Amino acid sequence: MAVRVPNPYTDSATLPLFSNRDFSDTHRTAVCPEQVLPVKHTLQPTVTGTSVLGFTFDGGVMLAADTLGSYGSLAKLRSLCRYKEVTDKCVVVASGDYADFQYIERNLDFLTVKSNALSDGHHYTPNSIFSYLTRVMYSRRTKINPLWNRLIVGGYEDRTPFLGYVDERGIAYESPTLATGFGLHMSQPLLRDAYEKNPALSEAEALSLIERCLKVLYYRDCRAHDKYDVVSITDAGIKKYGPLTLEGNWQIADYVVGYD
Repeated sequence: MAVRVPNPYTDSATLPLFSNRDFSDTHRTAVCPEQVLPVKHTLQPTVTGTSVLGFTFDGGVMLAADTLGSYGSLAKLRSLCRYKEVTDKCVVVASGDYADFQYIERNLDFLTVKSNALSDGHHYTPNSIFSYLTRVMYSRRTKINPLWNRLIVGGYEDRTPFLGYVDERGIAYESPTLATGFGLHMSQPLLRDAYEKNPALSEAEALSLIERCLKVLYYRDCRAHDKYDVVSITDAGIKKYGPLTLEGNWQIADYVVGYD
C-alpha cells in the first residue's frame, strides 16, 4: 500500500518554521516561502515639513509653523496645517513626516474622545499630553520603527505656561524657547536672546519675534515657505493667527555673486 508523504506547504500539522504563524504580526496568509515578504518600516520621510517654533511670553505660549509640505525638494503641498489642537489649552506642532503626524493626530483624538466619554470631570493637561507623546515616540524607537517627527507641545494650565520638545528617538525636555530643524541653529539663538533680555514679553511682542524668526528661516532654509500659522495659548484659550504671509525682500540677492 502506498504511503502518502506529508506536504509541508499545505498540511497545517506540518507547517514549516517560515509559515504565516511565525509572521502573524505582518497579517500575511501565505505559507510558501516565496510568498512571505519581509516586514517593511519607513526608512526615510516622504512628505515633510520643516522647522516649527515655540516661545513662552507673559501669560501664555506661542507656537508657529509654516504651511509647506515638501516632497523631497519639490514644494508640493502649500496649505498644510501642521498643528493639532488636543484640548482647549494644549496644541502640538510637528516637523518631519506628515503621514506620521497624521497617525499621531489620530492617536490623540482617540485619547481625548475616550477621556471625554467618561464624563468624570477630569481632562488631560499639557504636561500629561507631553508625557504620553514621549512614551509613544520612545516605544516606536525601541521597535526600530520610529515616527519621523519632532514635536513641540505647548499649553497653559493653572496659570502656568508649558512648552516641551520630543523627537523621533524619544529624547524629551522642557524649555521656555524651542525650535526644530534648521530653527535650532537659526531661530533658537534669536528666541533665547529675546527671552533672556525680557522673559515677560507681551503677546504682540512675541508675535513680532516669531515673524522675525520665520523670516530668517524663509531666507536661509530652502524647505521653508512664506505662508505660516501661529497659535497662541493663554488662560482664555487658543487664539489662531493665519495663515499669514511674510513680506520678503530679495534685493540683496543681486550682491550674491561668484557661486556659479
